[in-house]
Amino acid sequence: MTLGPEAEKGSPYERIYSVVARIPPGRVATYGQVARLAGISNGARQVGYALAALCPGNRLPWHRVVNARGAISMRNSGAVVEQRFRLEKEGIRLRPGGNVDLQSCRWDGGDRKGRDR
Repeated sequence: MTLGPEAEKGSPYERIYSVVARIPPGRVATYGQVARLAGISNGARQVGYALAALCPGNRLPWHRVVNARGAISMRNSGAVVEQRFRLEKEGIRLRPGGNVDLQSCRWDGGDRKGRDR
């Protein structure tokens, strides 16, 4: 898997990418949740930086990470369209306001094989 240049072994970016890789299809996690699971306190913004640093064509499911309101937080309109497409392809429906129902779609950080609640 081609990641970003900051993904050195044991680095915060590597820990972030490891957590994101575990989010199962049909589930989402928030930036803050990914940071907590990666052991980075107050690291939601760092998660955003790590995902923005990914190399094009990587296979990491970056699209499964949303903000605390369940909304897509991309600055690039093309990436917003891509994230929405990928989420909907996995069966995640966005509300009319453009956010995900976190109560029904949030991953709990458990084993990726199950439909975690």
